[in-house]
Amino acid sequence: MDRSALSQTITHSSMLAAMDVALVAARRGIRGANPLVGAAVLDADGTLVTGHHRGAGTPHAEADAMSAARAAGIDLTRATVFVTLEPCSHHGRTGPCADLLVDAGVPHVVIAVADPNPAAAGGAARLRAAGTTVTTGVREAEARAVNARWLRAVGERRPYVTLKIAQSLDGRIAAADGTSQWITSPASRARVHALRARVDAVLVGTGTAHADDPRLTARPTPEAVQSPDAGERSAAGTGSQAGAGPEAGADSEAGAGSAPASPLPFTQPVPVAWGMRDLAPGSHLARDPRTVHLRTRDPHEALETLHAQGIQHVLVEGGAHVAGALIRSDLVDELEVHIAPVLLGDGLPGLADLGVTTLSEAVRWLPDDTTGDALLTEACVPSAPSSDADIHSAPSSDADAHSAGTATSPPASQDARNPDTLLRFIPDTRHSHPTAHTKDS
Repeated sequence: MDRSALSQTITHSSMLAAMDVALVAARRGIRGANPLVGAAVLDADGTLVTGHHRGAGTPHAEADAMSAARAAGIDLTRATVFVTLEPCSHHGRTGPCADLLVDAGVPHVVIAVADPNPAAAGGAARLRAAGTTVTTGVREAEARAVNARWLRAVGERRPYVTLKIAQSLDGRIAAADGTSQWITSPASRARVHALRARVDAVLVGTGTAHADDPRLTARPTPEAVQSPDAGERSAAGTGSQAGAGPEAGADSEAGAGSAPASPLPFTQPVPVAWGMRDLAPGSHLARDPRTVHLRTRDPHEALETLHAQGIQHVLVEGGAHVAGALIRSDLVDELEVHIAPVLLGDGLPGLADLGVTTLSEAVRWLPDDTTGDALLTEACVPSAPSSDADIHSAPSSDADAHSAGTATSPPASQDARNPDTLLRFIPDTRHSHPTAHTKDS
C-alpha cells in the first residue's frame, strides 16, 4: 500500500523544528554501546510528542514516541515521525523499528542520519519498500554531532571507550606511599559499580593488576540494578552472570555486609588486563576464566581484539599509563572524573605520557550535556581536618586501589559534608587531536 497520499504537507521549517525537538529528546539518553536516539511524532493539527532511547533492552526512541502519541490520541496513520538515527531493521532484544512504523501505518518518516552499523542499517529501505515516504538528511550535521564518538567507534570497529578517573583535587589517584582507599566517597564508588554493571568489559593495565589484585566485578546497589539502563549488556553474550566467576558471592573487595550472597540479575563485565607482563599466579584475574589478557602495546590492536570478541563498551579504570596511551591515541570517547575534596600533594598522578609539551598541544574536552545519567554535582566545600589515618588508610588484601571501586566503610572524612564532584566530558571535536597517533604510525 502506498501511504504517501496519507502524509501531511509539512514545510521545511516545520521539519527542522520537529527534528530539533527530537535531538533534544536524544540527549536525555545515556552514552555507551548504543547511540543516543530521539524521536518526535507530529500530528496533522500540530501536536508534537517525543520519545527517546534509555539504554539497551528498553524501548527504542520510535516505539517510545509512538506510545506517547497513542496516549495523546494522535492518529499515527496521518502523522509524521521524526527520528535522529535511521530506524533499525534487525531483530535484537526488541523487534525492528522499521517494521513497527510500517505496522502502525505511519505514512511519512523523516530521518536525520543513516545508521552506519551494518547489523542495524536498512530501515529506510524497508520503509520505502512498504510504501512509506522517507525524507533523509534533515539536521544531519547536528545529529552526527550528538553521536560523534559513537559513530567513530562503529566506523573504526572498536568498542566505545569510557575512561574513569578517581582523584584528589590536585589530580592524584594515590598518596605518596601508594595508599588510595578511599580517596573518593561511598556515593562515587556506588556510581562506579553501577557503571560497571552496564558496560561489556572493565579494563586495567597489568601494572594495576599486579599492584591491586582487583576482581573488576560489578556490585551495584539494588536500586541501580533496577534502573532502566542497568542490564544494558544482559543479552549481549559478552559476560557471565553475576556470581559465575571464581569465589563469587564471597568477594572481600566489596567490604563487610555490602553484597548479597545470591546472584544479582545483571551480567558481569568481562575483566580485561592490558600489557605484556604475565598476571601473577593465583591472582583474581589469573584465576578468572573470563579474563582477557591483551598482550600488545598498541591501543588500536587492543580495542580491535575486544571488538572481535563482541565487546561494544569498555570501561577503563587505570592505571595512569593506560589512560595516557588511550588519550594520546584519541581513543577515549567519554571521560568521567570523580574529584574528592582532598589534597594529597606528592603522589601518583592520574595520567602519564600524554605527549603534551606545550599549551597548544593540550587535549581539549567539552562538558557532556546529556541528562539521562544521574550526576553528582555537589560543590566541594572544606570540612574539618581529617587525621592522617583517614587519608592514608592501609589497603585491604583485595583492592581496586587506584579506582573508585568498592563499597567498604569510608574514612570519617568522607561524609555528607564532603561530597565528591563528578564531571563528565566528551572530546572537543572542534579541535584536531594534537598528539593522536594512528594505528600505522
